[in-house]
Amino acid sequence: MLLRRMLIMLGLVVFVVLVLAAYKGYSVYQQIQMFSAPQPAITIEATSAQARPWQGRLPAIGTLKAYQGVDLTVEVAGTVQQVLFNSGEKVSLNQPLIQMESAVEQASLATAQADLGLTRVEFERGRALVNRQNISKSEFDRLSANLQKANATVEQLQAQLAKKRILAPFSGTIGIRQVDVGDYLSSGTTIATLQDLSKLYVDFFLPEQVVPQLAIGQKVRLNVAAYPGEEFEGEISAINPKVEDTTRNVQVRALLDNPESKLLPGMFANLNVILPDDTARIVVPETAITYTLYGNSVYVIVEKKDEDGQVVKDDEGEVQLEVERRFVETGERRDGLVIVHKGLKAGEQVVTSGQLKLDNGSHVRISKAPAQPAAE
Repeated sequence: MLLRRMLIMLGLVVFVVLVLAAYKGYSVYQQIQMFSAPQPAITIEATSAQARPWQGRLPAIGTLKAYQGVDLTVEVAGTVQQVLFNSGEKVSLNQPLIQMESAVEQASLATAQADLGLTRVEFERGRALVNRQNISKSEFDRLSANLQKANATVEQLQAQLAKKRILAPFSGTIGIRQVDVGDYLSSGTTIATLQDLSKLYVDFFLPEQVVPQLAIGQKVRLNVAAYPGEEFEGEISAINPKVEDTTRNVQVRALLDNPESKLLPGMFANLNVILPDDTARIVVPETAITYTLYGNSVYVIVEKKDEDGQVVKDDEGEVQLEVERRFVETGERRDGLVIVHKGLKAGEQVVTSGQLKLDNGSHVRISKAPAQPAAE
């Protein structure tokens, strides 16, 4: 009886073990089948590499400077009698700007002119006398020297008097005035700034390696933060004949017209020097490039082939596609595009979206953009 019970229990244990082994084996079989089954195609977006003319550019940053600009100052001390301009207005060449008190200088000039008149009369009288030999030659020389001295004194006082009246040294726009009537100005005091805004300079620096690509007259295009989306054009007017020792950069100056006076001196400018070379380059969208420490690469879409080199097709007769990871040498980037110097040919399709899901040889399917609704 006891033996019978033991045999029944042993049989039950064996049965349970067999059932568990069968279940485990079936699970392993399902996993093997799942991994051995063909993976579904990964949906990606793609575009073709294009060969298009690419205008070479040298990017730089610069600062705008006035074509002519100066801080107006007084040369001699004195009190302001009249302010003859309004802040921010346009002034012309030699337009009076400041008149300073000049009563003392005018009185001194009148005295000197009176002395000059008397000295001239004495000189003329002496010249008539010396011709008749009524006075000595030395006396006549003294009268001549006195006349020259009187003339010099008048010219000196006239020059001092002229410095009491500040004139515009060139045409331009004058800034906010820094003085008022009655102010006492010492020598060197700033009155206002005067800027000629009809043209502007933009000064910038470029690496010494690009010096052979620079030439006087090359076009420069720039934009400023004050006018987003608007582009201004000028041309190189000067290239510094010296490379900076500390930065190994060369200073370049370009000249541009500013007829509407939109641009102001001191503005920060992003600019590009336009190079004459516009040969065709292979370009792809920036999103197609995968950047890594080991180099830049793209996923190129190719037709899947079997061991015999035949194109593989699916059940519907469509060619199956896979990706090939290819390392490339990239160049300048602009407007969402990047130049590919090596590793890619025009017409080859590259993946532009979905690269994170891909590996070399992955089966892919190109996503088709939804049809645009018809215009009503």
